[in-house]
Amino acid sequence: MPRRARKTPLTKNRRRTRPEPRVSKASRAAKASRAAKASREKWVYLFDEGRGDMKELLGGKGANLAEMTRIGLPVPPGFIVTTRACNAFLAAGNQFPQGLWEQALAALRKLEKRAGRSFGDPDNALLVSCRSGARFSMPGMMDTLLNLGLNNAVVEGLAAETGDARFAYDAYRRLVQMFGTVVLDLPDEPFEHVLEEYRRQRGLENDAALPAEDLKAITQSFQRLIREKSGRDFPQEPIEQLRLATEAVFRSWNGKRAVDYRNAAGIAHDLGTAVNIVTMVFGNRGEDSGTGVVTTRNVSTGEREMEGDYLSNAQGEDVVSGTRPTLRISALKELHPKLYAQLERYCEKLERHFRDVQDVEFTIEQGKLWMLQTRDAKRTAQAAVRIAVELAWEKRISRQEAVLRVKPEQIDFFLHPQFAPAEKKAARERGDLLATGLNVSPGAASGVVALDADTAERWSKEEKKAVIMVRPETKPDDVHGMLAAQGILTSRGGRTSHAALVARQFGKPAVVGVSAMEVDCEKRQLTIAGRVLREGDTVSIDGTTGELFAGKLETVIPDLKDPHILELLRWADGFREMGVYANADYPRDAERARELGAEGIGLCRTEHMFFETDRLPHVQRMILARSDAERDEALATLLPFQREDFLGLFRTMKGQPVTIRLIDPPLHEFLPSHDELLHDVTALETRLELLKGKPEAKGLEERLAQKRRLLEAVESMRETNPMLGLRGVRLGIHLPALVRMQVRAIFEAACQCTREGVRVFPKVMIPLIAHSNELRVEKELLESEARAVMKEQRVKVAYQFGTMIEIPRAALTADQIAQDAEFFSFGTNDLTQTTYGISRDDAETGFLGEYLQKRILPENPFATIDQRGVGVLMEMAVKLGRGTRPKLNIGICGEHGGDPKTIAFCHRIGLDYVSCSPYRVPIARLAAAHAALRLET
Repeated sequence: MPRRARKTPLTKNRRRTRPEPRVSKASRAAKASRAAKASREKWVYLFDEGRGDMKELLGGKGANLAEMTRIGLPVPPGFIVTTRACNAFLAAGNQFPQGLWEQALAALRKLEKRAGRSFGDPDNALLVSCRSGARFSMPGMMDTLLNLGLNNAVVEGLAAETGDARFAYDAYRRLVQMFGTVVLDLPDEPFEHVLEEYRRQRGLENDAALPAEDLKAITQSFQRLIREKSGRDFPQEPIEQLRLATEAVFRSWNGKRAVDYRNAAGIAHDLGTAVNIVTMVFGNRGEDSGTGVVTTRNVSTGEREMEGDYLSNAQGEDVVSGTRPTLRISALKELHPKLYAQLERYCEKLERHFRDVQDVEFTIEQGKLWMLQTRDAKRTAQAAVRIAVELAWEKRISRQEAVLRVKPEQIDFFLHPQFAPAEKKAARERGDLLATGLNVSPGAASGVVALDADTAERWSKEEKKAVIMVRPETKPDDVHGMLAAQGILTSRGGRTSHAALVARQFGKPAVVGVSAMEVDCEKRQLTIAGRVLREGDTVSIDGTTGELFAGKLETVIPDLKDPHILELLRWADGFREMGVYANADYPRDAERARELGAEGIGLCRTEHMFFETDRLPHVQRMILARSDAERDEALATLLPFQREDFLGLFRTMKGQPVTIRLIDPPLHEFLPSHDELLHDVTALETRLELLKGKPEAKGLEERLAQKRRLLEAVESMRETNPMLGLRGVRLGIHLPALVRMQVRAIFEAACQCTREGVRVFPKVMIPLIAHSNELRVEKELLESEARAVMKEQRVKVAYQFGTMIEIPRAALTADQIAQDAEFFSFGTNDLTQTTYGISRDDAETGFLGEYLQKRILPENPFATIDQRGVGVLMEMAVKLGRGTRPKLNIGICGEHGGDPKTIAFCHRIGLDYVSCSPYRVPIARLAAAHAALRLET
């Protein structure tokens, strides 16, 4: 039968014969020039030609191997094919650039000379590994081949030389298997089936105990598999093996797992990988040999102790693959105490030299220790903080470096409960992972499902149950239930939806936008992928990952009182230049914010106070008032409530600035929804028709009249686009008595605190300004009220009137607005919506995911400031505003205020402060320090 064409990367790499295209002399000259330049390029570096600061060219692994060689550690000889060669190879359609292979062969000859062995010589063979190594560590994401240089003749020579046929054929079968799966892209399962059958026949659990005759037979089976599956033989020419292996490692840069990893880790796709060709040393040459991976400190806790795994008579992949149970590194101390002491010295030297905790791979070959790799160790957030601080205490790094080494996002670990990893793993294995949504507020919580706010509050307060409040989406009047719940779960909504904002504000774990979940409030149940959960059933949510589990998972509560995090944040405060404020509506929020390091309140949303159950009826009475007198009576009832709120905030903040935004949302949000009212009215009308003439009808008539009145009021306020309608300053101008009441409450509270000896600094913020005339009219009205209160109280209070910049026109005319505004605060949630012309909630649960997946948008603009659009408006507003008022105080209070990338941008454009939810204050403190330190360098 004719042999099948090979469906492998090798087939794709062949050049087809075709007529040469006609090219001009200029084109030929340019091509010749490029070829000449390529031939002069240095594509290959021996280890002793490189340095640790050449990671961009040599990759992280290659640069560190070169550096270890330079400082005198025992590293097997080798050479590096550069990342630039990889990019040239991929750009040329998987063809080596001119001169590369010749340089690689020259380096191989030098390797042979140093080792005293020849590549492919059956009597004295040099064997090498071929490993990937990008600039940034991508463990396991790209390909590796070991034992290159073995063939049918060399393996016999190796067996004779070592007197160990088992060792020789174990090395050979590994090479043939790797070549099949890595170079020829064959599936791994057929190879594993062969190994499994031989283990079964011998009654063994792992490959390490298979005898030499089995390994020889396995190697032959692997070679037959390659011939059958790829249509070609395993190459017997060592040089061909090396070339094909190098090509495979280059190609693996664009493998799916590597691309996915880079996407998740934020690593650029154009860096390329280096290839490291290293002389093989063998940990599987008997009980005086072995291999291990060790970190120079504990990367789970940060404790200063070496930790890792070790295996006797094994190769590196045996440790990392999990095919054999490993020993703790301390076992090496018992087996080979001198080698352990030598490893400790090398690890200490590496940590001191690289000035960071190292992840080290080593091999012991017949009593000799070889160092195969070092890299900065990955670590938990807890370990990252402790290691950075202790390295600074030990004078190995500066305090600035310590601050920069901890990512702001890692501070979340210290602020929110987390599920224990073992708990989550067990839950997944049980099939209890139900769905995944948007991870909008970090932390973990378990509780019984409550499908409305009243139930959540009752179960929590009266029955002392832990509750997860579940809604299709939350509304402002759900706040009491959200506050009572341990966590929040919705089937709709985005990252800046109401549920997300409130959850972050109060440090509640939240998962929103779980589209796979159907919430049926009438049947009091949830349906997820055919599985029904009823109200009262227990669920667990992970706001850090967006996962929803059935049942209860145990949590671990991190401790913000950890001395290392407190020290790190203290250092950060000394480096940052921007203030860090908090968004807080209640004294308890303000107290928590101060505990976490807030220096003021950058946003107090007064409308949230109106949703409290003891106030909402008075707010509704004010809205439904049919006369000014009736409205004034309702406002007079609300005044003491608001005054008490502000008293609590001022007393808590003790002289720090408190920025109070006057009422912003449309009034209809304080009333029941139109659809619910219409449904209730229709139902009552139907029942009345049935009960006409009966005594029970009288009570229903009163209820119907009340519902009709509410419906009439809601209909009178209905707007096509309410978020662009009568709200903010427009509502204040339309209902001046409402905002006058708020300003009176603010200044009465400020005067009372002043008499008590409490320093106060209120900043009254007028929202949604689009035109300078709006601000001028509103400020004149409200400032006259403020002066009247201070005159009545005979107390003077330092204060400011300012505005939010959340409409593009406000940014474009900031010079005019600054004539009356004494401060600006960017409301970036609405500024992003109005700049993009999209609803954030609709976008995040609709097309935005597709936009991000297709890279139409590089980032979610509602999570990180769009610097080229919204950012330009902000920068313009800063410049224009300070052109009119040079000392204009400017901050940001949108949810972007807690995002590290946004904070760096705010620092660059000269903002005075950022304001975020209380639980993001420590993150913002560290991010602001990063911004200042990086701008310095």
